[in-house]
Amino acid sequence: MQAIRSRDTTPERLIRRFVHARGLRYRVAARPLPDLRRTADMVFRPAKVAVFIDGCYWHGCPEHYVPPKTNPGYWSDKVARNMARDRDTDQRLEAAGWTVLRFWEHEPSEDCATRIAAEVEKRRSAARKAKPNS
Repeated sequence: MQAIRSRDTTPERLIRRFVHARGLRYRVAARPLPDLRRTADMVFRPAKVAVFIDGCYWHGCPEHYVPPKTNPGYWSDKVARNMARDRDTDQRLEAAGWTVLRFWEHEPSEDCATRIAAEVEKRRSAARKAKPNS
């Protein structure tokens, strides 16, 4: 279990590289909300966008999840708890006015980065329009 990375996985690093190349800056492995004891992989605070790159095994990907053969009761329950926590996190962040973007580790990194950049820019534009002219 010690070898399982909780941050800076290869898919995360690739997506971050593409997002950074588009000129966007973000926080890595940060709490979107101070009272929420969960971290997002990428956080765009002013735009209120939280990005999660979920591993296919640990988060129960419908395409790639394979139930474990060793101690299946424990590990299947753990994955189910992870999925329930993911849904709870999404609901809490959305209730606080955040946009939550979730990607599977198998999705093409450039496509993920494009969707992230589009959402951040959309939220920034909406915030600019909502501000009264000074």
